[in-house]
Amino acid sequence: MLARHCTSLSIRHNVSGMDSGETYWADRAALEWQVELGVTDAVLDAPVDRYALEAAKPKPVPKAPVDRPAPPPLATSVEIDAVAMARAAAGGVSDLAGLAAAMQAFDHCELKRGARSFVFCDGQPEARVMIIGEAPGREEDRAGKPFVGRAGQLLDRMLDAIDMGRAHADVARSVYITNVLPWRPPSNRTPDKDEIAMMLPFLERHVALADPDIVVLMGNTPCQALLGRTGITRMRGQWVEVLGKPCLPMFHPAYLLHNPIAKREAWADLLELNARLRGVEV
Repeated sequence: MLARHCTSLSIRHNVSGMDSGETYWADRAALEWQVELGVTDAVLDAPVDRYALEAAKPKPVPKAPVDRPAPPPLATSVEIDAVAMARAAAGGVSDLAGLAAAMQAFDHCELKRGARSFVFCDGQPEARVMIIGEAPGREEDRAGKPFVGRAGQLLDRMLDAIDMGRAHADVARSVYITNVLPWRPPSNRTPDKDEIAMMLPFLERHVALADPDIVVLMGNTPCQALLGRTGITRMRGQWVEVLGKPCLPMFHPAYLLHNPIAKREAWADLLELNARLRGVEV
């Protein structure tokens, strides 16, 4: 456009008498000279109404809507009621072996994926006393039995002091031991309320199947699970009822290892337990 216009200007202003070859080179020289001067647009012989050109442009024809099938609904995750499933699983067993199998098959507790062992029980199921702790620790996770670490060794000495024990020859003086949770929490942390609620139906069924005369709750976690409250320093030594059984909250042996001064209260609780078993009011 620019070249054509400038060439026509050059031709109109050309000196007459030039041949076509001279005209070409003269026009080119004139065009290059204008470019060097910074000319970027050409001015035509007649004005151009660019607004009219814009209005004259054909308007795009809208496409007819295409009927498309509605997209399928997005898949939504189904929320699982783990507590209800645990209750159904626990309610379907009739003995301790079946309960252990049902708990091992229960896959909704994340602790199971990080634990080495399933820790169910120790001692004699026919015992008059059922001791319930919190959860397995590192040593328990390795051995597959509850209360075998330092706290468990202290528990054995405590029971031996009142002529009781998990392996006592006399079933009437033996104990049966389990935990609220059968799998070790990471880094021995305290179980959270969802984990406790999830495994509570199994624990309740465990108590019903073992059918002890007395339940001992050692520490805050079993108290929270079966009594719905914590504060072991206030509750210890006070008889309550849980699942239709006489229940005695006590300090957990692990607490006594870090707070030896509390052993005096623990000894008083052991004497209270022994007196209750012998039918003596104190």
